[in-house]
Amino acid sequence: MPNPALTEAVYYILLSLIKPRHGYGIIQNVEALSGGRVRLAAGTLYGAINTLLEKNWIRALPGEKDSRKKEYIITDDGRQALSDELARLRELLDNGNRIMEENGL
Repeated sequence: MPNPALTEAVYYILLSLIKPRHGYGIIQNVEALSGGRVRLAAGTLYGAINTLLEKNWIRALPGEKDSRKKEYIITDDGRQALSDELARLRELLDNGNRIMEENGL
């Protein structure tokens, strides 16, 4: 069964974590990917990170002893959730384009 639809924030967080990133790096990358349209507050980000950790869609990387910055990376389960979301979005786009075209819009 495919994963449920992702929120836009979670979608961009998962995309950001294809490469290891810490929280501030995720915030910057999400803003860059969305052209500044999606801006994550720290509280929103860390709430989402905790949920994604619980779902095993991301994992924390072992950090350096003296570093307070924790880095995260997407897991195989997270990649599957991202893949499911891309398929869902393609279906939405294809259906929308078809209906618009059939109706001359």
